[in-house]
Amino acid sequence: MAALDRARELLREFPVADGHNDLPWALREQVRYDLDARDIATDQRAHLHTDLPRLRAGGVGAQYWSVYVRSDLPDPVPATLEQIDCVRQLLARHPDDLAPALTAADMEAARAEGRIASLMGAEGGHSIACSLATLRALYALGVRYLTLTHNDNVPWADSATDEPRVGGLSAFGREVVREMNRVGMLVDLSHVAATTMRDALDTTSAPVIFSHSSARAVCDHPRNIPDDVLERLPANGGVAMVTFVPKFVLQAAVDWTAAADENMRAHGFHPLDTTAEAMRVHRAFEERHPRPVATAATVADHLDHMREVAGVDHLGIGGDYDGTAFTPDGLDDVSGYPHLVAELLDRGWSDTDLAKLTWQNAVRVLGAAEDVARDLQVTRGPSNATPKDLDG
Repeated sequence: MAALDRARELLREFPVADGHNDLPWALREQVRYDLDARDIATDQRAHLHTDLPRLRAGGVGAQYWSVYVRSDLPDPVPATLEQIDCVRQLLARHPDDLAPALTAADMEAARAEGRIASLMGAEGGHSIACSLATLRALYALGVRYLTLTHNDNVPWADSATDEPRVGGLSAFGREVVREMNRVGMLVDLSHVAATTMRDALDTTSAPVIFSHSSARAVCDHPRNIPDDVLERLPANGGVAMVTFVPKFVLQAAVDWTAAADENMRAHGFHPLDTTAEAMRVHRAFEERHPRPVATAATVADHLDHMREVAGVDHLGIGGDYDGTAFTPDGLDDVSGYPHLVAELLDRGWSDTDLAKLTWQNAVRVLGAAEDVARDLQVTRGPSNATPKDLDG
């Protein structure tokens, strides 16, 4: 209990800046953005991992709200705009708790005010529809990172969970990275193939992030980061934000998840569907086949390894709440972050280390992207290249 009390004390000074939360998609799926039906000012634990009381209890000081849309939607761009609008509605409804944030300075100002800095990240290159103008428009609307792929390839980048198509990044994909550098949008390498990670690191002139990924050496899942990529983060300046998703952090959960996903498909549901009906199918499967249980210690194992390989200056947290059906014990929802910090305290992590993990690294990497963009905009104008121009 002493470690947990100490963790909460530390988080009051350096709160969690979390890289990825799928609340907007959950609100779309559950209530079609009826924010009265899911009022996050009140306890929503029956429906969501996230609400304002639990964000406060968890010591969250900044959140990248994912404006994810599924890659198989016929019109991903307007759907992404709807997700952005959802975040804006949340900010307008809860100004005492949520502060709009576009910059590292905004994050620090929100922390000083005791509000939760609210940023946005677009999860998947399909959200720009192969258009650099659309990329710039998303940035203008407040999106501060783009995950280059989601679970499926895009024409210009390979995903970790699809069959290789272009061998990493195509020429247009490299131009996407360069244009993101120019405008100041963080390049997010969660979900992408290891070849794409390496190509992006070869191309970028700004630090990258992994908004919600863990260590492949600890759990051999293609969504995780290989050690050779982690080793490159110090030279790049980037940040790898450990995720809590059991199927990415616990090796025993990998096989179980494959079977559970196949069961979902057999019942006509997408494996990522978290609607009430889909969750009933999930729970029935779990009753027949108890799932392996991850804990805060499981996540801490990843962080210990990632610190050894990349260094503490290159670590962060990206829980993926409301984007996963299951969570680790002790990290059940957004109130759980103190349990992870307490576990790390018990393992000998210093206050300085933990301040970097929870807050400082995330702020630094956004500020570094801003600095690179400021310099690039002096020498380079907007790119209007197309895949046809560069990839043929």
